[in-house]
Order: sequence, then structure tokens, then C-alpha cells
Amino acid sequence: MTDLLEMQGISKTFPGVKALDDVSLTVAQGEIHAICGENGAGKSTLMKVLSGVYPTGSYDGRIVFDGQPVDFRTIRDSEDRGIIIIHQELALVPLLTIAENIFLGNERATRGVIDWPETYRQTEALLAKVGLRETPGTIVDTLGVGKQQLVEIAKALSKNVRLLILDEPTAALSESDSQALLDLLLELKGQGVTSIIISHKLNEVRRVADSVTVIRDGATISTLDARQGLTEDRIVRDMVGRDMAHRYPDRDRRAGEVLFELQGWNVWHPEQRDRQMIRDLSMNVRAGEVVGIAGLMGSGRTELAMSVFGRSYGRDIAGQALVRGRPVDLSTVDRAIAAGLAYVTEDRKTLGLILDETIRRNTILANLDGVARRGVVDETRETEVAETYRRQLRIRTPSVFQKVMNLSGGNQQKVVLAKWLFTDPDVLILDEPTRGIDVGAKYEIYSIINDLSAAGKGVVMISSEMPELLGMCDRIYVMNEGRFVGELTADQASQEAIMSLIVRE
Repeated sequence: MTDLLEMQGISKTFPGVKALDDVSLTVAQGEIHAICGENGAGKSTLMKVLSGVYPTGSYDGRIVFDGQPVDFRTIRDSEDRGIIIIHQELALVPLLTIAENIFLGNERATRGVIDWPETYRQTEALLAKVGLRETPGTIVDTLGVGKQQLVEIAKALSKNVRLLILDEPTAALSESDSQALLDLLLELKGQGVTSIIISHKLNEVRRVADSVTVIRDGATISTLDARQGLTEDRIVRDMVGRDMAHRYPDRDRRAGEVLFELQGWNVWHPEQRDRQMIRDLSMNVRAGEVVGIAGLMGSGRTELAMSVFGRSYGRDIAGQALVRGRPVDLSTVDRAIAAGLAYVTEDRKTLGLILDETIRRNTILANLDGVARRGVVDETRETEVAETYRRQLRIRTPSVFQKVMNLSGGNQQKVVLAKWLFTDPDVLILDEPTRGIDVGAKYEIYSIINDLSAAGKGVVMISSEMPELLGMCDRIYVMNEGRFVGELTADQASQEAIMSLIVRE
């Protein structure tokens, strides 16, 4: 198998940070090559060098593509050679059609006039290749994330892609959509398309990858043959620099008094008046307990969490909420916080953080009174609070004055946790708390959760990763179509037991 790509001695420096240090990468023609590493290891930076986002001259080293040295000064230069990158944040225009998105900037035109019949004909052929049944005139905003990923791949195919780069392609997808996307990558491989996939989901890496390159702290650690019985533990060891025999930290499980309780909770869809999202649901969380909520995408887990936290979702919400046995008013976010609740959303970038603000400012957002004197924020106190949580949660950053957008996903998640811990809650609702972060950062988040439970807090953990729920939770509620269909203790719980409860309904 001949080499399609060689990246030799790539080094890239930002002010005060060496992001890449003499990194080398070789990708064979027709293979699926995975790149693994912790958040901040340099994976995305390396791909931005390859795709021309960071142009020739802004880094040291050289790139050889298809046997020839290349200099990419723009993204267009790399695309002209057939190198297409699909970022984790999709680059589609929501209000344009599928056809318009696929050929945007690459229009099928004659003498400056778009040939719409030809555009639609080619779009239909591309959609058939990626297995998407929608029509070319479908507005992209009406599609789910999984289908939007397929539109991005169709767009890449329209540019005669030779090397397809996907950055965390399944991070926001359901399990079924993830499997469909991985199947498509294997099909494209059969058609001669070479792929590079960046992923934290090691089970997916092992399923599709021919080889794996591990990057740690901006340096190449190893390149492994995935076809020779490669284990997840081996990848993890190279990623974090140590063995992780126990993916989930040990915890002394001691449940105390009931901290939080829901009784007969009902929620209706905010727009579809005849659609009930949560049906007569009851649950409780004890002090020192981690309670999981398992369920398929669309089962109502996030809708439940948002409806509880200040009625951020839904209408005609009915039922009773109690904290330490006393009814509480959760009708607004301020009242939910005052009642002792905190909610870490599943979408940290849109709903959890102000990305263009500093760590310091994000840390105090949910509790301004805690750093204010006579209604004015005390900036010295604000810095002290942010520094305290930076050390406590081990947020990797040179300074609390760093903008959050410049942090890795794991460190961004720690800032969200810091923001809510500063409100001193009794109960934390964590919605997909480790989505899109690496195994090392996950372990640190799990350790924080254990510290909270040891301090007598109650934790509600919503996760699409069943091994995570099984490894962390004392009890698991199983949810389907807006109802709890079962409750399992840690001893009773297994992936089979959870799925059997879901499919039985």
C-alpha cells in the first residue's frame, strides 16, 4: 500500500504555547487512519496545518501529498488537491437547500448563470452515494445533525475528495446515526477514498481504523496497526502516558437523606400543544448519591432536566418538586438556583459558556452576588474565586484571563462545572458531562463528581454512554418516551438490562 500523505517534522507555535513539536504522520492510500489524543494534544492543529487553515510559513516542517511536496497557503489550495476537512462544528448554511450548500462556492454554472437542472441532477447522485433520501431542495435547517453530517460528506465528494478529514464526526450523533456514518466511511474506503478520523470514541476507532496515530502534548507518541488486535487499553496508555486499568475512580458509596424529589411531573411540548413530553414522572436523589438517567435519543432526558431547572423547556408543567422534603418553587432559573439546583447543559459552547469571555468572568456568571459589593463586581474577589476553582478543578490554562474559546473541550467543561459549583448547589444535574472530551479528561470529570458526592451533594447524571452510567452511578432510572420504565441499582444494572427495559415498552 503506497503512502498518500506524509507530514514530516511539523512544529507550530502560538504565543506562549508550542502546540506541535516535530510531529510526523504517514497515511497510506485507501486506508482509514485515526488520530487519537487528549484534548489539547494538538490533533486539530495538525489538521488545520494540513488543510491550509494555518498556511505555509506559519509552521515548520513539510507536507508531501501523493509523492510531491506541497505548500498550502489557503483552504482552497488544499481542496484543489482533494483534501477536504469536515470540522466538528458543521459549516452549512441553515436556510439554504441541500443542493445550494453542496455547491456553494463550487457552483455548476454556464457563463455565470447557475445551471439548476444540472445542480439538482448531481446533488441527487451525491445524496444516493451517502445514503440520504431527502430531495435536493430540502432546507438544511430541517435536518437532524446526523443527516447534516451526510450533507457535508456529499459536499466533500462533489469536490472529488481524495483525503477526507473528519474531526469528531460522531460527537453529537445518536448511536444509530453514528453507526450509519461509520458504515459510510467503510463504503467510501471501498471506493478508494482515504480518510483521517479524529475521535475520542475508541470503540469506533477500533471498528473502522486501519491504523492509529497517538499524539500527546503536541508530539507523536506512536503509530499502531489497528488490524493486529489493537486494544483500547493500549491506545489509552499512549494517550495519557499511564495505564488506566480502572476507567472509573473508586468511590465509597454512602447514600444519605433524600435531597431532591419529583412527584407526578408532567411537561407538554412548547409548540405542539397535543404532544406530552414528560408523563407523570417521579424520582428522588439522596445526599452522596449519583443517580443516572439512561435512554435513547429523544426519550425526554434533556427535556426533563430543562423543565426542572427553571422551566427552561416546556409548557403547562405540573407536579411537585421537593428539596429536603419541602416543596420548592422552580418556576424560574433564579428560583431553581436559590432552591439549591444547578444544571450543566449538554451543549457547553452554546448554553453553558460565553466563549469570547475569560475563565474569570465565566466562573462567576451564575452567582454575581458572590463577588459583588453594593451591586458592583469586585474584580479582585472575582479573580480569587476563579483562581480557586482553576486549582481545585485542575483547569489547564496559563491564566484565568484566558478566553474560554481557547481552551480544550475538557477544560471548557471544567469551567462550566466551576460556574455552577460557585453557586454551592445541593443537587447538580449533569447532562452529557463528558461529551466530546478525551479519556484522560473524562477521568478527571469523574473524580470531580465523586468529590461532590463525598461532600454530600446529590448528582443526577444524564449520559448516552451506558458504560459511563454503569461505572459511575448508584442507581439508574431508565427512560423511554417521556416516562421512567424501570429503576436499577448498581448491582442490577447492565447494558442488557437497560436495553431490555427500553425495548419492552
